Amino acid sequence: MNKQVLITAVLMLALGAGVGYWLANRVETQNLGSLPETREELANTPIKIKKPLYYRNMMNPSVTSPVPAKDAMDMDYIPVYADVDANDTDAAGTIKIDAVTVQNMGVRTATAKKTTLSHIVRAVGRVAYDEERIVRLHPKTEGWIETLRVDKTGQWVKKDEDLLSIYSPQLVASQQEYVLALNGLKVLQNSPIEDIRRGAEEMVISSRERLKLLDVPEHQLHELMHTHSIKKSLHIHTPAEGIVINIGAREGQYVTPTTELYMIADLSNVWVYAEIYEYELPWVKVGDPVEMQLAGVPGRIFKGHLAFIYPYAEAKTRTIKVRLVFDNTELLLKPDMFAQVTIYAGKQVNAVVIPSEAVIRSGAKTQVFIVRGSGKFEPRQITTGLSSNGDVAVLEGIKAGEEVVTSAQFLIDSESRLHEATAKMMEPSAPQKSDPKPLLREQGAHQHD
Repeated sequence: MNKQVLITAVLMLALGAGVGYWLANRVETQNLGSLPETREELANTPIKIKKPLYYRNMMNPSVTSPVPAKDAMDMDYIPVYADVDANDTDAAGTIKIDAVTVQNMGVRTATAKKTTLSHIVRAVGRVAYDEERIVRLHPKTEGWIETLRVDKTGQWVKKDEDLLSIYSPQLVASQQEYVLALNGLKVLQNSPIEDIRRGAEEMVISSRERLKLLDVPEHQLHELMHTHSIKKSLHIHTPAEGIVINIGAREGQYVTPTTELYMIADLSNVWVYAEIYEYELPWVKVGDPVEMQLAGVPGRIFKGHLAFIYPYAEAKTRTIKVRLVFDNTELLLKPDMFAQVTIYAGKQVNAVVIPSEAVIRSGAKTQVFIVRGSGKFEPRQITTGLSSNGDVAVLEGIKAGEEVVTSAQFLIDSESRLHEATAKMMEPSAPQKSDPKPLLREQGAHQHD
């Protein structure tokens, strides 16, 4: 029994020695490369021993050492060798990852292409009155309102429609002057003295103009000229058509030129206010076509244009207000309605375009990862321009046809930074030049002694 155990132990010992010898030769062969077959080749072939760049902690890869070391668990650091496929012309931070790891990381790529980049701005709009079509009606003289013929807000009025009648002592006195001027002209129009005739005519003209400036309507002036009958109250007519959005006086009220009698708005055109974000501002310009849809008018698309971009930003929302103009002859658009607005930006950019998710922004640096080969990725700084619909224009750094990483680039970026930092740590530091001045001072001190 003991003899069989002894024989088995000897066989196992011999087997272990053989396996160890085979492994040692394999590692040596890997470090030395392919061995020469003849003595001449052996004598002429230099021995290349593969030396590690540094040693990395197995549990924490960010911890490295230039010499062999052990971690807190008494485990040896793993040697990291230089990549045999590495190229000295590679940019700093370029890394190579095996195909299995690339697949496990879910790396996806896209090709940079030169194309025309356009943009569509979508925003929420609010319908408002056209400020250029709002009329605020004030009396030109003091008096009392006798009859208010338009007395409801929202009422539609036509141009020159009779709004109210007002009694004003000044208007009565102006009528009397006009009648007296007419009577004087009738008496003096056959005078042989030309200056007298001209003076009578000018008196009629000036008194008539005074009544016009006080907004006396033309039909009442015509009636006064033919009948010479002075009216106690005169009518005030609307200067434009529209809807009455405010009434500032009622019957019997004493009014002055500071009193706003009516505010009338023409709704044949309306303004729509919308707000766009700062990054959309470079795209839009005055004159861009606009489409609008409203929940209150389903199935209808209204077409207009961008009329004005306000020269300031809203402090709370950090947006820029724009003004849009739409035709509203059908009166379907009502002030303070909300709408969905689409601005078709006319500006277009011809540039190299990549997906926005490929861009890594870290502080003042903007970069992407370029695919340089199978599993090889190079970091490259770029200058970006306008962005639209998930794409971004690249002004500098990328050429059309180059392949960029669009997913898992943050993992690649972490490995690239670690690789670059480690390479800088392993660079030999330049020898410091000794200062000869202390030595000279020391020699001078000895000579003095």
